[in-house]
Amino acid sequence: MREDNAIEKTLAMILAGGVGERLYPLTKTKAKPAVPFGGIYRIIDFTLSNCLHSGIRRIFILTQHKSLPLDRHILLGWSSLFRTELGEFLTTVPPQQRLVREWYRGTADAVFQNIDLLSHERPQFVLILAGDHVYRMDYQGMLKFHLIKGSEVTIACTTVPIEDAKRFGVMEVDENDRIVGFEEKPAHPKPLPDHPYHSLISMGIYLFNTEVLVKAVIQDAKREDSAHDFGKNVIPHLVQKGTRVFAFNIQRELPPLFHYWQDIGTIDSYFSAHMELVSPNPSFPLHDDNWAIRTYLPPFPPAVLKAEAVAKCCLISPGCVIEKGAFLENSILSPGVQIAENAYIRNCILLHKVQVGAGSHLENVIVDEDVVIPEGEQIGVDLKRDRNRFTVTEQRVTVVPAGLAL
Repeated sequence: MREDNAIEKTLAMILAGGVGERLYPLTKTKAKPAVPFGGIYRIIDFTLSNCLHSGIRRIFILTQHKSLPLDRHILLGWSSLFRTELGEFLTTVPPQQRLVREWYRGTADAVFQNIDLLSHERPQFVLILAGDHVYRMDYQGMLKFHLIKGSEVTIACTTVPIEDAKRFGVMEVDENDRIVGFEEKPAHPKPLPDHPYHSLISMGIYLFNTEVLVKAVIQDAKREDSAHDFGKNVIPHLVQKGTRVFAFNIQRELPPLFHYWQDIGTIDSYFSAHMELVSPNPSFPLHDDNWAIRTYLPPFPPAVLKAEAVAKCCLISPGCVIEKGAFLENSILSPGVQIAENAYIRNCILLHKVQVGAGSHLENVIVDEDVVIPEGEQIGVDLKRDRNRFTVTEQRVTVVPAGLAL
């Protein structure tokens, strides 16, 4: 089968129904894929942009918890790009409870509960994607690899330091890239044979032959002891029974543009990924026309930097106003942020329409949307005081949640 024909026979299912507990309180009012990232974007924009660039025009987003902000973002920013008269679609799907009278019990169960969608669309391949990762990827390269290998399931993978691998599914592969072992979040990750301090981990991106996927999730749904999760249950079971499951190593198979991948499932990883964006040489530059990231942006006016205001190594979105004497460094401002006179902002992420009062001092802080910081407030300076009012992480990042009156 030709690669261009294969992409037309591919349907994507984006998993966007998780609670997002590890990213709380940023997920207090919204699903994790709807959390802002990089100033103007939402996390799901990266996966959707990858689909768009790769030519995948049939997409289901499986939603569940606090889905309204995500639904609205998709409606305003993405739905108009798909021509339904040509069979294209981008559709959000909450739990239909046709097969079981429950919400999605896990990632595999989310697909199981929507088998009827696959029966109706009849794709030859199904791409299972996460809606909460930041990366660029050409899925056509993965599909080509899948066809060449004669694979039934292909898993995108990358290498990480072995101490970080405990948070992911860790794979063992043979000389032909076939997966011979898979363990989800192991206490003692297996190292790569030629790199003893690194492990090969799953990126949570799965390409299935449709009939293999359907059979696998049906069998998993019957197991009472299953968590109904791809990484914990479905993939290990397929590997164990001899299904042709292969590892697609992005560092080896794709150009350097596509080597960056970040699971920003925790506050600390979310914060560090942002700080990397404003570093001198970011490994994931947002300003890259070769693989532009699309989003929905309301009609804000240009950003304004008043006299004697200073901004060093910052991402400043449209609609921001930075008043006289304010100082900003290594910070990301989402649209509509207002910084009053003589405020000091360093190593901060200020989400949509945050207002910072005059003379305030914020350092190593994430402020959620629409929060008003009073004049003269200090956050991130006295962590003992912050712990009594806010969330403070292991890496000493303070999070001011939405809806909090200071």
